[in-house]
Amino acid sequence: MIHKLQDSRVVLLGAVAIFGVGLTTSGYALGDGLRRSKMAEHRTVTVRGVSERNVTANLATWTIAFSHQGTELGPVQESVDQQARSVKAFFLRAGFRPGDITDSNVDLSREQPRDRDGKPVGPQKLTVSRSLQLRTNDVLRARSAYTRQAELLRDGVELSGSNVTYSFTKLNDLKPEMIAEATRNARLSAEQFARDSGVAVGRLKTASQGYFSVGARDGEDCDDCGSSGGSTPFQKVRVVTTIDYDLG
Repeated sequence: MIHKLQDSRVVLLGAVAIFGVGLTTSGYALGDGLRRSKMAEHRTVTVRGVSERNVTANLATWTIAFSHQGTELGPVQESVDQQARSVKAFFLRAGFRPGDITDSNVDLSREQPRDRDGKPVGPQKLTVSRSLQLRTNDVLRARSAYTRQAELLRDGVELSGSNVTYSFTKLNDLKPEMIAEATRNARLSAEQFARDSGVAVGRLKTASQGYFSVGARDGEDCDDCGSSGGSTPFQKVRVVTTIDYDLG
């Protein structure tokens, strides 16, 4: 009887040992599988693809502001009207059409001089301000004329502001081709990284297209800068695409 119990105990202990070994092996296999899975999740590469185009602006917008101050509205207004005629004549001499020139703003302000006690002293000062805007597709002609704006001072124009902005309005025509090129360049970067690392490029995981920026052609590259090419007709369109690839 005792001998049978001892045999049963040996069998039971053997079964427990086998189960323990199996459990340990299963746990190791499961843990190793999770570890490999985790490693696979992190076998990715993030690359950026760039596409650029040199362009010339196709629209120039030039605003010239001027004013005159006095104590009587009639003479002040007449002076401003004469200045407006001088500005228009300047644009026409430069080769622009009358239809390219429009009034963009006119304003009248009044200021009452006062003494140190706050009491009115003398007549009010009247200031009439006006601005004319040139809008043309002949951007190089506008650029040339802008360098000669000192003529306006000789013609009696009391300049208070003169600003020209150059715009490229055909961006949508470039977008499809540039996005495709940026994506191809990102893929080439991923393949180069994979070759250097002894692995292969897998599926595309995520992709993010940056916004299109228009900057001065001779300016510094800046992925996060906004559009800043308006001061020159010679501009550069740029887009950056960021893509994550699996690595195998």
